[in-house]
Amino acid sequence: MHEVGIAQNLLKAAQQAMPPMTSPRVVALKVQLGPLAGVSPDELQFGFEIASMDTPFAGATLEIESVPVVVFCPSCQKEHTLSEPEPVHCPACGLPGVELRQGRELVLMSFEVGDEAESN
Repeated sequence: MHEVGIAQNLLKAAQQAMPPMTSPRVVALKVQLGPLAGVSPDELQFGFEIASMDTPFAGATLEIESVPVVVFCPSCQKEHTLSEPEPVHCPACGLPGVELRQGRELVLMSFEVGDEAESN
């Protein structure tokens, strides 16, 4: 399951961005996830639980914000949000040669750190 590795990379990125603290307690991580990222939200949640064990992230929640697929159609000259991630085409004119503008994201947006006193 590659979601454990992805979760480990998210934790590593968050840890590198974390302010210096003696014993940080992370309460939540927030990520954006597009349907074309190739990652299952449920499996990412499970991978996060495994990867966060025995780390400052143990017990934290992983908040996954789903982002829609957005395409730009060169024929219509408009952006369109797709109601379904596939097939990737213009919903107005049916053109398959659209530019994907959003939908492949897997981005660590933020994390919430609790007070050090709360973890004691």
